[in-house]
Amino acid sequence: MEEKWNNSGVRLAREIGKDLPELKGIATGVEGLDELFFTTIFKGGKVKVKPLGGYPEGGVIQITGVPDTGKSLMAEQFLITQARFGNYVCLVTVEQPAAFYVASLKQRAAAMSVKWERIDDKIVIVDAASDQDLRDDIPRLMHVLDGGLEKYPAKVLVIDSVTGLYEAKEMAARNVVRQFYGFSKKRRLTSLFISQKRSGHQELSSEAAGGYGVGHIVDATIVLAKKEIMSRYDQSLYAMPMGELIRLFRIDGCRLCGHDTKTRFMEITDSGIVKIGEPVSSKLNR
Repeated sequence: MEEKWNNSGVRLAREIGKDLPELKGIATGVEGLDELFFTTIFKGGKVKVKPLGGYPEGGVIQITGVPDTGKSLMAEQFLITQARFGNYVCLVTVEQPAAFYVASLKQRAAAMSVKWERIDDKIVIVDAASDQDLRDDIPRLMHVLDGGLEKYPAKVLVIDSVTGLYEAKEMAARNVVRQFYGFSKKRRLTSLFISQKRSGHQELSSEAAGGYGVGHIVDATIVLAKKEIMSRYDQSLYAMPMGELIRLFRIDGCRLCGHDTKTRFMEITDSGIVKIGEPVSSKLNR
């Protein structure tokens, strides 16, 4: 007897295309970043590229770097910007208890000239940092998160950090990231997964704790790095004085849309605001 296979997973691209959301940007809240993701248009017989205006909506973006490179600051600026637009946003805090994360968000809102009272009823927080059982039980955490999003229909999700969900069990990293990737896609969330690098990793590589495979799952990876000027060569190369700290930014890849490929200077202001600057190559060519 010939076995019949279920072909429900086989569809034409034309059919699938009917379900696709429009490719558009969602404001990052980071000066100089919204213009670095592109959409391509074929018009009048010519290919044109124009800025998307933010992260690709519905994308899952990994932000990775060693400690103190601005990862959480970028996440906070994104949350505050979207909350300021009147949207619910959701934060899963894994490293820092919720009360301390809220204190940090309040400081960032003040630095961004946003009144906290205008946005504090739009920020939904799942406190996995204070509940080890919740951190260790991924299905339960996803159930709690799902319930929260049913009550508060956020379209933005930040997990800070996703690395904290597989501490001491990095073999499970890809499985954990894949589960939250699938969750985000099912709900069509625009998600930032904050990912830690070990100090031994190459500064500007896409590798994070859990290995290169983690970056293969997400839609885009942003790499942050810092470098101290400690040699005459670096002093000459970057035209910076000895002992100065420079910060670097690069979009390592994005499969949803085009993106800037240059390594750029990055700034963190005294009030903790991240800004993306000019390409490193522009300064070296002067």
